[in-house]
Amino acid sequence: MMRMLCLLMPLLLLGCEGGPTTETTTDTEAAAEADPYAVPSRTGNYLNVIVEIPAGTNHKIEYHPGTGYVNDTIVDGTERIINFLPYPGNYGFVPSTLMDRSQGGDGDALDVLVIGESMPTGTQVAVQPIATLLLRDRGEIDTKIIAVPADSASRVYRADNFLDFSLGNDAAKRIIETWFLNYKGQGAVELLRWEDEAYAWREVARWATDTLATQ
Repeated sequence: MMRMLCLLMPLLLLGCEGGPTTETTTDTEAAAEADPYAVPSRTGNYLNVIVEIPAGTNHKIEYHPGTGYVNDTIVDGTERIINFLPYPGNYGFVPSTLMDRSQGGDGDALDVLVIGESMPTGTQVAVQPIATLLLRDRGEIDTKIIAVPADSASRVYRADNFLDFSLGNDAAKRIIETWFLNYKGQGAVELLRWEDEAYAWREVARWATDTLATQ
């Protein structure tokens, strides 16, 4: 018995603090670190999102290739800080999407607001779309997908679809609408309409550059 314990001890120590771990970096996580835009737009039945702005901050943060995540600046070079309430969710984009200007888009990836606890800038998270908010911003249609984490354990908000969002959580829906209509100043953004989760998926399919990869 003593001889067996001696043989097993090195293996047991591997699980102790300071020893190797079993955690591995997935291909998509590695891609997110190298180039967030290259991450697939979806994984299985869920949408992928790269978080730029954590919930609860007023600082406008954007990802720029070659530079990384930086604070957006205004004309005089100072950091852009939202002169309103903090972001009501984690704000980011759907990787491998591009709203082509020649087809009526704004030239950027699809925007997503993920309702949940604050996530660090650069986080890649799988989400379930529950609604789509359509706005007009400086003459352009601005589409905001509203989503919740795919992992139910990470959710702080019970809504699986637009019906839940509209009927069971209408107060939260109105708060999000009010926030987007005021975060750039009163009257700067116009509400067009709300759409459901099916509309969100159609928007992703329309602007996806990876044919909706499903690995």
